Amino acid sequence: MGAMQLKRVGPFSLARLAAGLYGAIGLFAGAIFALAALVGTTIGQRAGDMSPMLGLFFGVGAIVFLPLIYGVLGALMALVVAGLYNLLAGWLGGVELTLE
Repeated sequence: MGAMQLKRVGPFSLARLAAGLYGAIGLFAGAIFALAALVGTTIGQRAGDMSPMLGLFFGVGAIVFLPLIYGVLGALMALVVAGLYNLLAGWLGGVELTLE
């Protein structure tokens, strides 16, 4: 089979996929941030400088909000990229793919 060209990308299908991918990345980043907040809170409590609620706020906030923020921004950027790809592929031709 010869080379084929990818003429168009479905913006919403790409955005849906990007939302899932970036949401997973946000969950991973949120877990790391929550762990850092837990360690920081423990150290702060031992020194008597920090409220345990502050660490809880940042830890839970990271697990909840980072995946949402990453997912939404990833979807929006994918919509923009797909639109630009479709526009430029119409002028310059699509990406060549070789399928077997």
